[in-house]
Amino acid sequence: MSAVATELLVHYSLRRRTLVPGIHAYSRRAPPLYLNCTRRPLSAGPSLSSFELKAPKALTLRASASTDTAAVVESDVVFGETFSLKRPVKVEGKITIRLVNGKDEENWQLIVGCSLPGKWVLHWGVKYIGDVGRCSEWDQPPPEMRPPGSIAIKDYAIESPLEKSSTLEGESFYEVKIDFNTNNSITAINFVLKDEDSGSWYQHRGRDFKVPLTEYRHDDGNVVGAKKGFGIWPGAFGQLSNMLLKSEGAENKMDFTSCESKAPPQQNSRLEGFYEEHPIVRETLVDNSVTVSVTQCPETAKNLLYIETDLPGDVIVHWGVCKDKGRKWELPEQPYPSETKVFKNKALRTLLQRKEGGTCSSGSFTLDVGLTAFVFALKLNENTWLNNMGKDFYIPLSSSRVLNKEHSQSHSANKTKESSTAYTDGIINEIRNLVSDIASEKSRKTKIKEAQESILQEIEKLAAEAYSIFRSAIPTFTEEEVSEAEVLKPSVKIASGTGSGFEVVCQGFNWESHKSGRWYMELHQKAAELSSLGFTVVWLPPPTESVSPEGYMPKDLYNLNSRYGSIDELKSLVKRFHEVGIMVLGDAVLNHRCAHYKNQNGIWNIFGGRLNWDDRAVVADDPHFQGRGNKSSGDNFHAAPNIDHSQEFVRKDLKEWLCWLRQEIGYDGWRLDFVRGFWGGYVKDYIDASEPYFAVGEYWDSLNYTYGEMDHNQDAHRQRIVDWINATNGCAGAFDVTTKGILHSALERYEYWRLSDEKGKPPGVVGWWPSRAVTFIENHDTGSTQGHWRFPGGKEMQGYAYILTHPGTPTVFYDHIFSDYQSELSKLISVRTRNKIHCRSIVKVMKAERDVYAAIIDEKVAMKIGPGYYEPQTGPQKWSLATEGKDYKVWEAS
Repeated sequence: MSAVATELLVHYSLRRRTLVPGIHAYSRRAPPLYLNCTRRPLSAGPSLSSFELKAPKALTLRASASTDTAAVVESDVVFGETFSLKRPVKVEGKITIRLVNGKDEENWQLIVGCSLPGKWVLHWGVKYIGDVGRCSEWDQPPPEMRPPGSIAIKDYAIESPLEKSSTLEGESFYEVKIDFNTNNSITAINFVLKDEDSGSWYQHRGRDFKVPLTEYRHDDGNVVGAKKGFGIWPGAFGQLSNMLLKSEGAENKMDFTSCESKAPPQQNSRLEGFYEEHPIVRETLVDNSVTVSVTQCPETAKNLLYIETDLPGDVIVHWGVCKDKGRKWELPEQPYPSETKVFKNKALRTLLQRKEGGTCSSGSFTLDVGLTAFVFALKLNENTWLNNMGKDFYIPLSSSRVLNKEHSQSHSANKTKESSTAYTDGIINEIRNLVSDIASEKSRKTKIKEAQESILQEIEKLAAEAYSIFRSAIPTFTEEEVSEAEVLKPSVKIASGTGSGFEVVCQGFNWESHKSGRWYMELHQKAAELSSLGFTVVWLPPPTESVSPEGYMPKDLYNLNSRYGSIDELKSLVKRFHEVGIMVLGDAVLNHRCAHYKNQNGIWNIFGGRLNWDDRAVVADDPHFQGRGNKSSGDNFHAAPNIDHSQEFVRKDLKEWLCWLRQEIGYDGWRLDFVRGFWGGYVKDYIDASEPYFAVGEYWDSLNYTYGEMDHNQDAHRQRIVDWINATNGCAGAFDVTTKGILHSALERYEYWRLSDEKGKPPGVVGWWPSRAVTFIENHDTGSTQGHWRFPGGKEMQGYAYILTHPGTPTVFYDHIFSDYQSELSKLISVRTRNKIHCRSIVKVMKAERDVYAAIIDEKVAMKIGPGYYEPQTGPQKWSLATEGKDYKVWEAS
């Protein structure tokens, strides 16, 4: 029998016409969906599906899709499991915007509505006459404008709920009405629509919706109701227009160019009503399941595999078999079940048969006993696939494993141990020699940076090679003893600076997550979905009592009842993430702490609670808090007392606290806040004590600019981050702020050449120390409702196409996960996982020009971002398109 290797999925290109980012109109050809599932043994309880598969010792199989199992046979069940599936269904609706005249020309009403059911909130603000020329477009409206039920968001915005109403046809509709008077001197109303149920934000072409109340010269692409016919408007708007016209004739005494894309009103103008509709698409998840059982027939020496699912429509099993534990797809010997076709001589496709009544589909497959496994995915149509948490369904078959279990385990384990020990010892010695070389260079006080970089790169390569050996040893465990999620975990000791090296991190909150008061419980419901998307680590918000509700001004470190939920809810959440195979990072704020009491001078620097420190715990060089400790070992954070980590009692207490969090809550690691504030050597002390699975620090400072233009060479910036990592002795990674900043300029200004440094390598930390670079494009500070450094609008997926295909440890922001980007993100994560791209993967930059950047990673994945052209050349490798979106493409080698 010929053996033909195969890959699971042939990815089809997605062509989508974007009307507005977050609000998409899809062409008739829908994007391919690669869906995930969680699995549950049949003995674990009732099935989630509408049918139930029982696994007695004798099972009668129905050969509805088989050519050679027509007879009823009595067989022993050797495998049975139900996999829960979540199938997304797209629901289309519309956002409506109306501007209508009230009782007179001075009173108007803006009405924003949505046709989809749900809990909708309008997040909005206004721009006043006095704000002309400022970068900020948002301010709070006067109280009389605010609809009932509105709440203030800090000092710049309002959130107003949309109320349910009915249309003339009797259908439900949701809308909010904002009344305003033209004498308020408001020049524009800005808003975005938020789905409270999913946390998704809906913008207009990647930016806020803007409703101008005067005529604007420049349309940024986000203006609605523009050019509907402005007439002459008396009063405040006329005064504004006259002022602007005078300023233009007075040698530009007023500066309207301080913010690009912010243009002033042009002339005296009068409002006219308008009505606009914008399409909106939201995904909802529908529960389904697939049940698989395997029986062995002693009389025929065959494995009989039975699949049953409640998925609707025609369901095709795209399948193959494995002859060994390498998980290599091969074609089995004929005969095949009826309704089976050979796909490109690499896999088989069998159409499941609908049962009577049409509620379920099923099929039977007869397979040789000598095979190791049956591997498959489910295909619903040309664009919708279902797999098992981003990977193939893997069903063990091997009879030799069943009949000779003890012998095969012992023999395989001994053989693997003997074959790998000598080789790994050699690699360890090589690494030690390289470290000795670095030490000798240092002792001679040489400054040959290139030589040291070369040595570090060799260490990275050798470490990756050693890691692959440990991973290859995993199949010595049998499938019954180790679940699929466990199989993917390395048997090598985990390093806190990298985790396993294959991590994909989800930031599990945004700046507004505390508002519900039950964020832990809300996230609890999303744990399985995050696991199915391929995330291996989740970063949770700060858990402690805090002066600020977001948690970043901690007070009593042992009080874990916060605005996000109670300590018991936190424990339950962490336990749930562990159940679905996700590690959990706690957000540890160690740099500063808010005091409980004032000292004799009226200064807040005396602490209460279990850690009742006095002012000796506060650094001496921050004049705001008059500490009696030593000088700070980093930059001061002036909003709260900065903790003096040089004090032994402080370090002892903090190490005990971190260990308590690990044991009591179950945290697996740390995201360390504002690590610029204290020496990295103290971080090493805390990590050595708490032994986290993974740790990452936030070292955020400004990139290098010359006359307002970002420098091409950002070596000095990434050097500061690398120096901090080095101070921790490499036991923590750091967020790659350099890469984020360079992506900003590259994408926003069409300067993709910035993505290659002077040596043709990635220009961020990921180009120097990739295993310690934690890449990201957005977080709760830079994006969300803070927006301190928001990623270029509408280009987020280009950023993710970069970080999810490149080395480093990628982090995906919560707001992007639960948005219209989810399907695209899932595909990119699946490509990364399927091709085993890791934190030490090798990047070969193929193109870095004005309008396109392209690279090949590990000779397995090719990618390009930007509107320019690039296609990987076919040679020894053949490339197939894995996924694509607006201005990005990703290919896989076959």
